[in-house]
Amino acid sequence: MKSIFAPLCASAILALGMSSSAMVLAADNKVMLQVSDNDEGKWNLALNNARNLQAAYGKDKVDIEIVVFGPGINMLKAESTVGNRVADAGAGGVKVTACENTMKAQKLAKDDMLAGIGYVPAGVFEIVERQKQGWAYLRP
Repeated sequence: MKSIFAPLCASAILALGMSSSAMVLAADNKVMLQVSDNDEGKWNLALNNARNLQAAYGKDKVDIEIVVFGPGINMLKAESTVGNRVADAGAGGVKVTACENTMKAQKLAKDDMLAGIGYVPAGVFEIVERQKQGWAYLRP
């Protein structure tokens, strides 16, 4: 059955005039980026990566989550130097999440953080679970 199914699908795709690149764009793309360094250059790189992925796939064809924990949490503090870029990313459909374990360890409250971000109980757990769900993983 499998040996018959693949050629039939390929024939149907060709008959519809779809290229393999169109098939890739129609796929459900999910990408997670890790930010765990207190390095503004890496914060900007992660935000650039998210923007570039949206440009390549199309905003409506890719789910992106930036998971921030450890020393990287400074990226999401209210006084962050990249706060405007984080807000723009969120407005553009990128989910940006802060690790609550890191926040507790650093005695940070949600009031100390940028508006509009999300929260996860543990950043490392979020990454592991997303990978189990088939998300691609990037650490800029």
